[in-house]
Amino acid sequence: MFVIGITGPTGAGKTSALRAVESLGALAMDCDKIYHELLEDCDDMKSELSARFGGVLVDGAIDRARLREIVFNDPTALRDLNAITHKYIKRERDRRLDDWKAQGGKVAAVDAIALIESGAAAECDIVVGVTAPVESRIERIIARDGITRDVAEQRVAAQKTDDFFREHCDYLLENVYNTSDEFEAHCRAFFEKLTGGHEK
Repeated sequence: MFVIGITGPTGAGKTSALRAVESLGALAMDCDKIYHELLEDCDDMKSELSARFGGVLVDGAIDRARLREIVFNDPTALRDLNAITHKYIKRERDRRLDDWKAQGGKVAAVDAIALIESGAAAECDIVVGVTAPVESRIERIIARDGITRDVAEQRVAAQKTDDFFREHCDYLLENVYNTSDEFEAHCRAFFEKLTGGHEK
């Protein structure tokens, strides 16, 4: 099975790239969505988070705002959060990949903002980075998340630079398009060529 890793900073257009791969018949996995599903459904992960970050488990549910507040300015806490969550995300990702392969699936794509840092990139056949101009990313984040410009700028500043993705990715897709539909069409053409030798 041919596994494509998709990564890049927030607001760059990773979701459009993932949709493009999915439209070609591939399995598409968004690790951020998997994480949020696990926050709801995975009791083991919730217990570990509660043990490490006191007060984040309220009435059986993780208080995401409280968790974000704890890790935002504490690199050690963020590292611990990632250590806990990445192993559960990996387990669920691997389960879905195995199921897809058992069904005869030939191509899969994994979208993760920390694909490289988590070690998941090493399990992919190729890694595609999605980048975009900083101002475009800020505007997209504001529109998508309904946050202030200051908060959007803080999020962007906390992310890896384009140089990081140029250095660690096999291919780079730069989102300089006016609409997500235009960028998605560009991605689809790219992935069609990339997966041309793999039966869907």
